[in-house]
Amino acid sequence: MLQKTNTANLADFAHDDHPESHSVFGFWIYLMTDLVLFASLFAAFGCFAHQFAGGPTGKDLFDIPGVALETGVLLLSSITYGFAMLGAHQRKRGAVLLWLAVTFVLGAMFITFELREFSHLIAEGNGPQRSAFLSAFFTLVSTHGLHVFFGLVWMAVMMLQVLRRPLGEQEIRRLTCLSLFWHFLDIVWICVFSFVYLGSVV
Repeated sequence: MLQKTNTANLADFAHDDHPESHSVFGFWIYLMTDLVLFASLFAAFGCFAHQFAGGPTGKDLFDIPGVALETGVLLLSSITYGFAMLGAHQRKRGAVLLWLAVTFVLGAMFITFELREFSHLIAEGNGPQRSAFLSAFFTLVSTHGLHVFFGLVWMAVMMLQVLRRPLGEQEIRRLTCLSLFWHFLDIVWICVFSFVYLGSVV
């Protein structure tokens, strides 16, 4: 009887120490589906990378120093989000809000740079309808940009939640899922910068 009681207590302790949650695992599954989406878009770009229809090439269009700055801003936002997660695990609500705000500003800067690039290309007559190359480029880069935009909306919602309630396990799980999403977008953008921009000018 005593052995059964001890076994039950150990099981309860393990359960309390590692509360069961499927939200993070489920979010990993979502990221895998998103990975398939981006892989398809990269494959499409690879097929149309040299279909210029007599129009300009990536070497003619892309401002690599500007895109490098854009890339640096997004990568820096990944670091600042890491600081926000450190604050969350330490239950420091002020630090979480501060670093989420910094991350939000950096993400908004990235979107601004991207929209400026798109408007410049379209103003010069190099929109997605100009060639298969540009269609694939706009589709891939704008899909990533939409993901960043929705990440910013999610981040704003999380900032409101952290502001209104104490940092509990549920809030930390949500911040963790957003962290996975944000870092995933950084990895995708590194591939975009390397494969689309640098690959088109080399």
